[in-house]
Amino acid sequence: MERRQPLAISPGWASALPTGPDTRIKITEEYAKLVARDAYFWAWPLVNIYNRRLTMAQVKEAVRAGPLVFAPLNRNAMFTDYVDPAERAVACPNQDVVYGLASIALDLSPVVVQVPDFGDRFWVYQIVDLRSDSFVQLGKMYATTPGFYLLVGPNWRGEVPTGITKVFRSATNTGFSAPRVFQDETPEDKKAIQGVLSQVLFYPLSDFDGTMKVKDWNNMPKMPPQASGSEESKWVFPEKFVDQLPAVLADAPPLPGEEARYAQILAVVAAGQADPKLKAAMTQAAAQAEEELVKPLFQFRNYGQQLPYNWSTISNEAAFGTDYFTRTAVAKSNIFVNSPNETKYFYQDLDDTGARLNAANLYAVTFAKGQTPPVNGFWSLSIYNEFHFFVANQINRFSVGTKNKGLKYAVDGSLTLYVQSKAPTDDVQRANWLPAPEGDFSLYVRTYWPKTAVMDGSWTPPPVRKVNP
Repeated sequence: MERRQPLAISPGWASALPTGPDTRIKITEEYAKLVARDAYFWAWPLVNIYNRRLTMAQVKEAVRAGPLVFAPLNRNAMFTDYVDPAERAVACPNQDVVYGLASIALDLSPVVVQVPDFGDRFWVYQIVDLRSDSFVQLGKMYATTPGFYLLVGPNWRGEVPTGITKVFRSATNTGFSAPRVFQDETPEDKKAIQGVLSQVLFYPLSDFDGTMKVKDWNNMPKMPPQASGSEESKWVFPEKFVDQLPAVLADAPPLPGEEARYAQILAVVAAGQADPKLKAAMTQAAAQAEEELVKPLFQFRNYGQQLPYNWSTISNEAAFGTDYFTRTAVAKSNIFVNSPNETKYFYQDLDDTGARLNAANLYAVTFAKGQTPPVNGFWSLSIYNEFHFFVANQINRFSVGTKNKGLKYAVDGSLTLYVQSKAPTDDVQRANWLPAPEGDFSLYVRTYWPKTAVMDGSWTPPPVRKVNP
């Protein structure tokens, strides 16, 4: 069959495009600051994931370091139980699943993703590109079959080996993955899950031989924990922004309509790299954008679709595209969210009167009969301190939901969860107790594999009511 030649580009195509910046001209510091401030905001999530890759590039083997796990590029590491409450690398973790992580570098190699037979257990592999947009569909909601799947970069044209079930192509070479495998709170399930966890593996294509590999994650080498504070580890640095941005944008080519935006910032960056005074002005603007634009979006109440009783949500998670505001808000407050058909999230900083949630008060969240979150997978209500992390408590409980086998329902079929710092004396309340950390805190409903009522908005969470005596 004769191969068709590509169509010639229209002679008028170039003239139809707007011209880009003239890089020969002098620009003012104020203009450079304006462009840098804007770029810092919309590129913040990309730089975040890029710097996570730089960190993992230093790792030589999968290791456990205090509450965290680390793995080399294009390989994963898995926890063997719920995430440690002391973890500070990713805000808003959950304690309903066993996590893994992998920093993806598809310019180095395609990556084989191994999927074992999970049986009836809920699971999903979240895999996102540099923009934190999902490009993979692997999980129970997709009826994924056990086997081997391949991640490739935007320019890979190699041969797919026999034995690969499906290929997923990323729009960028850099990405991140966070596999999630459901586990209930019982000792029996914590033991039963270990076999399947040992087969959750990511590795370079050169290691693929068609056999299901096994790794005992309990035997990972241990390293001293990294120093960490009370807030999330810092991944975006205003003082490095001007120097890092060209490499970041080279890995994430402009989406349709972004060409002029890219040309503008790259021209100004080039000018800044040639003029130290201009670069200093841009760095100052980046630091101001961090404080004035990005930092406030850490608070859930400052973004999202507004719902009854001061809850909020989003509907384009992991598919942000050019929704720069939501993408940066999510990356700042709780990066690495699943696609909405995989998980729908609901955020809360306030009680039903609009007052800030605080451990000085007692709260109740009541789900009427049949009104717990409608899901095919599982649901939970998690609690976080003011920095969106867990704080150790006397019963080691940080979420309540499907995983809990001892919840007590009322005679009318309703379920009331009690959110307070002090342990309830009533047995029913204690069974349904979600311990609150000191000071301000936030609540967070997860609905994994949500049903239609969640997806179309006809179900939303009930109010968080203050019930002080």
